[in-house]
Amino acid sequence: MPFDPIIRNFRETPLAEDRKGLVQTEFSDGIATVTLNRPEAANAFSVEMLEQFIDALYSLKFDPEVRVVIITAAGEKAFCAGADLIQRGQMDMAQARQHINLIRSAVNEVEALPQPTIAAINGVAFGGGTELLLAVDIRVAVQSAKFGLTETALAIIPGAGGTQRLPRLIGVAKAKELILTARRIDASEAEQIGLVNYVVAQEELLNKAHELAREITKNGPLAVRQAKLAINKGIEVDLATGLAIEQNAYEVIMPTQDRLEGLKAFKEKRPPVYKGE
Repeated sequence: MPFDPIIRNFRETPLAEDRKGLVQTEFSDGIATVTLNRPEAANAFSVEMLEQFIDALYSLKFDPEVRVVIITAAGEKAFCAGADLIQRGQMDMAQARQHINLIRSAVNEVEALPQPTIAAINGVAFGGGTELLLAVDIRVAVQSAKFGLTETALAIIPGAGGTQRLPRLIGVAKAKELILTARRIDASEAEQIGLVNYVVAQEELLNKAHELAREITKNGPLAVRQAKLAINKGIEVDLATGLAIEQNAYEVIMPTQDRLEGLKAFKEKRPPVYKGE
């Protein structure tokens, strides 16, 4: 995937970091686990890590063997602290704009994945880190996790979808309160307001994420993708249009071999074997 030459020029400066392994991807039994790997920098979004992250997402997007994507981070303190403000501080205005756009592109790529996504949130997620998890379908957090769209405290605003996705997830009034105050909240409050689905102990985080992923992978992969699409597109429109979107998504499934396999397995009282066909 091409990147803007302004950012490429920035990568040639002394501040640019080693690109090896900033994003790691593992695959097992239909589940891809993508790990942000800058624990020494609170897994903040550097230019180099963002480029690797977008490349990884782009590869997974078109892989028919990938049925669920888990996004997590290295270490036990931070999921993602948002933009790398140390690196940002060395950029000129044009480079800063490109950096913001790169974060926005990464978050949008997460939301655009056709596969269900699960965030395994291993620590704090502020600014762009919270915006990243807002683009994911299901969120599991450790008890020590903290969240916040803290940008107004830095005299800026959320720039990677936070002002749009947070109100849609938790409601307009609460989203305004959190964004305008730049307040940080703990995992318990995040669960109460619907920002995360589950709060678990640190040692149970990936187990819970994989448990949810395995529940999903047992189902028809084409049906799962169409259900996600119908929800994501339908929530943005009036009910009548949403019902039409659902009908269209259902029609996509009708001629599939998986649908016939599901009926046959039900009749034969056995687990279905879905192939995504």
